[in-house]
Amino acid sequence: MTSSATPDSHDKRRQQHREAQFAMRLSLFVGVLMLTGKMTAYLLTGSSAVFSDAAESVVHVVAVIFAVFSLWLSSRPAIPQFRYGFERIGFFSAGFEGAMIMLAAGSIIYTTTEKWRHGLTLENLGSGVLLIVAAGLLNAILGLYLLRMGKRNHSLILEADGKHVLADSWTSFGVVAGLGLVMATGWKPFDPLIAYAVAANILWTGGRLLWRAMKG
Repeated sequence: MTSSATPDSHDKRRQQHREAQFAMRLSLFVGVLMLTGKMTAYLLTGSSAVFSDAAESVVHVVAVIFAVFSLWLSSRPAIPQFRYGFERIGFFSAGFEGAMIMLAAGSIIYTTTEKWRHGLTLENLGSGVLLIVAAGLLNAILGLYLLRMGKRNHSLILEADGKHVLADSWTSFGVVAGLGLVMATGWKPFDPLIAYAVAANILWTGGRLLWRAMKG
């Protein structure tokens, strides 16, 4: 019975790895697409919150590239120098992604503060809001998919990426809320205030991810 179970177990792991690889490639493709859309929205609006959202997407794309490498490395067989294989790279990848999330939050705070100091200039908000809404919805769907695939395949790398994508979607929804308030009231400081609130939220997400990676 043991000999017949071993090939099945091996096939299952190969299937899980293929699914995880597909999910990560999809995440990278969507990440680049989202970055393009958000930069377009920033060029249209000049919004500090939109710029911060785009900056977070830059960090996300870098983190996903690292996660793709980590996923590939974690599937490599053990070698004399690493007799237990490379699966622990998943914790390092999760920690790296958590650090990237926190870096994005710092970028949001800094950029928003600088733009507020130099004066708030906003235009074409309607078009910008539509682009950010689309980006937020797509990222929310992708984030939930990555979390489900991560739990299904026992992949901390996929779970970490899913949490980062969801954090990115919350950033987008926060930006939309800020721009909506600006459009409704004409009070421009809503834009940076919402950006600060979103930065605090993703700081919390990144901190939890870092803590989990350190425990691993």
